[in-house]
Amino acid sequence: MQLAGKTVLVTGANRGIGQALVEEALRRGATRVYAGTRQPLSHVDARVTPLTLDVTNTAQIKDAVVRIDSLDMLINNAGVALYDDLSDDAELERHLAVNFFGPYRVIQAFLPVLIRSRGTIVNNLSLLAIAPLPIQPAYSISKAAALSMTLSLRALLAGRGVRVHAALTGPTDTDMTRDLAIPKSSPESVARAILDGVEQGDEEIFPDPMSASMAEGWRMSVVKAFERQNAAFVDATLVG
Repeated sequence: MQLAGKTVLVTGANRGIGQALVEEALRRGATRVYAGTRQPLSHVDARVTPLTLDVTNTAQIKDAVVRIDSLDMLINNAGVALYDDLSDDAELERHLAVNFFGPYRVIQAFLPVLIRSRGTIVNNLSLLAIAPLPIQPAYSISKAAALSMTLSLRALLAGRGVRVHAALTGPTDTDMTRDLAIPKSSPESVARAILDGVEQGDEEIFPDPMSASMAEGWRMSVVKAFERQNAAFVDATLVG
């Protein structure tokens, strides 16, 4: 999928990777970019339409659907990442509300318009969806759930012309990783690589050096093979 001439919605667009994705979509020629944020946003480019969109707020999701009558690409980027030790179920519920149920509900709300456009869904996840970081277990769990949702939707929507991508992002220089003393990629480079991966048709996108080092192993893994096997089972069931 090429971005030129397309309409895009980015959630969590006020900073970090989300903000960079808005700019990169504009650079690639998108004609309209809806920037979903919890707080009011202004932008100098007339192609950007700000939306008040908290992905945990059902009323705001419904209002966004009313305002967007056509959409080619939905990028679920909004997220929360806190430190915890799984001793407080409220922390787990908060992460699931934003990182799993948030994108799930946004996808379901916009699915009819994405089916009409034979559009694309991009879920910006994390390498922690594959293996947890023990100091962020609730975040890791929520991203693992979102990855499973992504793979499920990919199989379920393929026959309806909707492509579903997972960005398995490594450490990026954003507010979420401020306290981690590790090498980090810039949001701009990650945004470029995510949209490169979409345009190349990569099902899983590894948009930074750390994640890219795992790309070949993932694509040749038994997990990936099992996903394809299960997807084929879905196709056979639907055809039957």
